[in-house]
Amino acid sequence: MNRSSIAATAAVVMSVVALGGCAGGENSTGDDGGAAVVGVDYPRSDTDFWNSYIKYTPQFAEELGLDLKTTNSQNDVAKLTSNVQSFISQGVKGIAMAPQDTAAIAPALQTLASKKIPVVTIDTRPDQGQVFMVVRADNRAYGEKACQFLGTKLKGAGKVVMLQGDLASINGRDRTEAFSECMKKNYPGITVFGEATNWDGAIASQKLQIRLTEHPDIKGVYMQSSFALAGTLQLLKQRDLLTAPDDPKHVFVVSNDGIPKELQDIGAGNIDATVSQPADLYAKYALYYLKAAIEGKTFQPGPTDHDSTIIQVRDGVLEDQLSAPLVTLDGGAYGGVPSLKPDDKSLWGNNIG
Repeated sequence: MNRSSIAATAAVVMSVVALGGCAGGENSTGDDGGAAVVGVDYPRSDTDFWNSYIKYTPQFAEELGLDLKTTNSQNDVAKLTSNVQSFISQGVKGIAMAPQDTAAIAPALQTLASKKIPVVTIDTRPDQGQVFMVVRADNRAYGEKACQFLGTKLKGAGKVVMLQGDLASINGRDRTEAFSECMKKNYPGITVFGEATNWDGAIASQKLQIRLTEHPDIKGVYMQSSFALAGTLQLLKQRDLLTAPDDPKHVFVVSNDGIPKELQDIGAGNIDATVSQPADLYAKYALYYLKAAIEGKTFQPGPTDHDSTIIQVRDGVLEDQLSAPLVTLDGGAYGGVPSLKPDDKSLWGNNIG
């Protein structure tokens, strides 16, 4: 991720500027004076994280006074493109999406730009094309936090398997590159086996099984999302490696998501850490920025009023990087990275019904 574009100024670096010609002032309205209609495409519904996002979205649409239409592209960019066309035909005023293939979405974004329909992407950033705002966390920080935790726990030596997401996704690339670079720089005595999984739990389980067979002395697993959680725990249990953190046989496991099951497993000693990706804030700020776009507002790089930072990743593309804390059993600091305990009430995974 290009983070060199963060503005550094002592003045107020975030501004919300209303443009002229915004009908209704601060109210988002449709052509008939009613609530503005927006489309939200859910990227998938086969993980706890995305099901949580799906649950939060209607809640925040209601709070923001938006009329919501939804589709589910099921991790298929062709289906996402078709869903975009459906939204256009339904007259939506803005679209939020989370394209999992961040390169292939460019033609759809071009179509929406030609029709002056603003787009907010959640969790992922398109490789090309214009969007009003990207809402995601700093995914490089995910990899760095996982590296610092495992490097500290393994005391700089041993073998680790990294279960990567889809490298066609900016998230998979960011987490992979940052973890690998951090390990090489700070813990050169640790060997990292990178395994591409396409965010697929069955593939992750198969590849982890092979690595554990070839290298029974593996002492750490970094899975880039909770998609691999169940399979990883099952494999460790089968090999009598699902042991307490103070057991010499224990394999240290770090995940990324912050779903309730991860928090429970940290408390139980089954896994050791996660990075809490804010499903609730993804839903909230995706719609917040869509509403702002419809109202004709603009934003500038800099700190926000919700504990995040807007950066400019390239000309015409801003990204609001939301907070994503490390979560560990003791809530300690690892390699200088602070963490929260799994029962911390500020974590969305402890507040979803």
